[in-house]
Amino acid sequence: MIRLLSSILLAVMLLWPSTALAVESGASLFQNNCASCHPNGENIIRRGRTLKIKALKKRGLDSSEAIAQVARAGIGQMSGYAETLGEGGDVIVGEWVWQQAQKAWTQG
Repeated sequence: MIRLLSSILLAVMLLWPSTALAVESGASLFQNNCASCHPNGENIIRRGRTLKIKALKKRGLDSSEAIAQVARAGIGQMSGYAETLGEGGDVIVGEWVWQQAQKAWTQG
């Protein structure tokens, strides 16, 4: 019985990935690929080009899709990371960055 329930739970998790998993994946992708230049949403290369909500909106990056496009293709001095992030990674990291920006990059 326990084995059957475990199998059902695994199938459900694979068919409907949880928001928590997407958040964890976004955080991990960001930490591994973006945080060296954008710690806590800042920008160590160009101070005004942060990932804070005000700076994003000022540049017209006011959605997770717009952020995903930048992650994928790059913008200005920043190269695109499509290959590095993997298939769909740009969307995951874009959503995560947008969520963090809306929360002023506070943890929790």
